[in-house]
Amino acid sequence: MSLPLLRLQPISISHYQISGDVSIADGAAIAPGVLIQAEPNSRIVIKSGACIGVGSILHASNGVVEIGEGANIGAEVLLIGQVRVGDHACIGTASTILNTSIESGQVIPPGSLIGDSSRQTQELQATDTVVVAEPAVESTSNHTTPEVSPTSPVPPSDLAKTEDSATSPTGVKVYGQMYVNNMFVKLFPNQKPASEFDTSDKLASSDDPWND
Repeated sequence: MSLPLLRLQPISISHYQISGDVSIADGAAIAPGVLIQAEPNSRIVIKSGACIGVGSILHASNGVVEIGEGANIGAEVLLIGQVRVGDHACIGTASTILNTSIESGQVIPPGSLIGDSSRQTQELQATDTVVVAEPAVESTSNHTTPEVSPTSPVPPSDLAKTEDSATSPTGVKVYGQMYVNNMFVKLFPNQKPASEFDTSDKLASSDDPWND
């Protein structure tokens, strides 16, 4: 058994509101709750076979809103400004179209937003690439460490200083001539210290303390 073909039937004008210069062709289907409004010097044209879903709003401003033949406008769709929907195009539910033309046969997914230039600018600003300047790295060529060749000769003055520092004992007390004279006086109180003798004179044998 074959099923009868379904045909779009126009809905009574009492179920939707019309304001301004609006032209609706025969065979267009408009669901309840639709608002069709054209501002002064603007116009709305709905061609044959077009279908406008429940709760949609068509608002013409500074131009024409045109719905092509067989176009399908989903529920709660918002068309604002100068909008042209091509023949047999499909606008998904809860979509918003601003001042944009939809090509014939084009399908717009539900919940789409098309034609909002202000949001596109914000998205562009949010996705702009920010180039952060890296701090300048100081060239290492300005801080060169002098290399000393292992075969470089050492200056004699430096060598002498090195030997003196290596051979000089630290913390060793050196006994001087004064200390020797004091010891001599204590041991031999009757004799003069060696520093007081004339090197040209010889001690007499009777004055030699070591002779008996």
